[in-house]
Amino acid sequence: MSILATSPQIPAEEAGGKAKARLVLVGTGSRSEMYIRAVLGAHADVAELVAISDVNPGRVEHYRALAAGLGADGGADGGAARLDSFEPSELTAYIQAHAIDRVIITTPDYTHADYIVEALRAGADVVVEKPLTINVDGCRGITAAIKETGRNVVVTFNYRYSPRNSALKEIIQSGVIGKVTSIDFSWVLDTVHGADYFRRWHREKKNSGGLLIHKASHHFDLVNWWIDDSPARVYASGGLRFYGAENAAARGLGARPARGTVDRNVQDPFALDLREDEKLRALYLDNEKFDGYLRDQDVFSGGITIEDNMALTVDYDGGPTLSYSLNAHSPWEGYRVSVNGTEGRAELEVVERAAVLNSTDTKNVVDPSATPVEEDDAVRRNGERLVVQRHWEAAYEVPIVNGDGGHGGGDVLLLSDLFNGPGEDPLGRPSGILDGLRAVAVGIAGNESLATGLPVRVPELGLGADLAKAAPLHSGKD
Repeated sequence: MSILATSPQIPAEEAGGKAKARLVLVGTGSRSEMYIRAVLGAHADVAELVAISDVNPGRVEHYRALAAGLGADGGADGGAARLDSFEPSELTAYIQAHAIDRVIITTPDYTHADYIVEALRAGADVVVEKPLTINVDGCRGITAAIKETGRNVVVTFNYRYSPRNSALKEIIQSGVIGKVTSIDFSWVLDTVHGADYFRRWHREKKNSGGLLIHKASHHFDLVNWWIDDSPARVYASGGLRFYGAENAAARGLGARPARGTVDRNVQDPFALDLREDEKLRALYLDNEKFDGYLRDQDVFSGGITIEDNMALTVDYDGGPTLSYSLNAHSPWEGYRVSVNGTEGRAELEVVERAAVLNSTDTKNVVDPSATPVEEDDAVRRNGERLVVQRHWEAAYEVPIVNGDGGHGGGDVLLLSDLFNGPGEDPLGRPSGILDGLRAVAVGIAGNESLATGLPVRVPELGLGADLAKAAPLHSGKD
């Protein structure tokens, strides 16, 4: 519908003497539900979701129906009358006509920069799911728009808020292991979660920037935050070595179905049948007719242009070196990180899914970091362990206290900072535009290194900001 024919659905309300922030959300994939529930639920006293938008009208209606059941006031019909919708092409006009304060962006990665720039120039601040953007041009456009408008962009790095990652930050920040000299970081994605990136739009680098940007921007942000430093030089190696048509043919896998939602008698551990998961069916299978998007493509089909095995060496301005690897076809999921310092070493090991078995329940939980799966095997156990050992001393384990909700309670903390405003945080978890730039800078430089076979200096990328500066970006109005 055209916004020219609509009027604001909700007048600004007063909450504790302060007007609620008026929000719109663009992009109605699975990640958007967290924000919709948060605004209509726990944070309804400080924010109001005015409208949602997507190129797929079916997904828009799915979430409008969800909102109708939630309602900011808890009523059965509270959300239905309150939640508006508009076409993504009308974003500027909608922001200006409805006095929108903030735009939440949960669209495919390659669209982030355009929506961010448009929202800023239309007069709204932005909250964007990681990654900030996927390439140099996107970074330059965003930084130019911030300098031009003086408005704010927040990139949501929820991994910072996970208690285990916060615990490691505390250890490093305390100085107990001394000055950091190097980090070894290995992340493995299993044959459910890792495979899923090769079914979706992420499988094409032009859409996602590859896993070095889409997935690993989380990991690079953690390192940047843990050691409070900026990446200076990146060398990368990797390739597509497991998924894709050529690898399937080389291993003699034979003919493959075009997608996972096929005859139920076909047994394929790599197939995702959208009919087996109510949310995936409602969001994607039922709405294919609107845009033709297939959420369940075969991971061994042609057209995949991203890597599934990657390794990087990253030198930091302050001296430390990061050795990083990412594998997307592991039989278990989790990560190991070791931080070496002048006074000792800290080691964090996390097992998020110990094994991928033949259980349908296991296959339907795509991301075990958000929804833990109890699939221990006889050797490896789900769990986490943080160990510190100083030179000439015995090792000791640091307790990790998890909260309720996704990512060990981290999502709840992130959402509170987003909607209530960050308070004093000695760990510095709230992230800003420079954090978003630093995170994607490693992946952008890594992609360039993969293409050229050469190390890449981050400052020479020309991202539009000095990543080593502690000061925020300034607008041209200063």
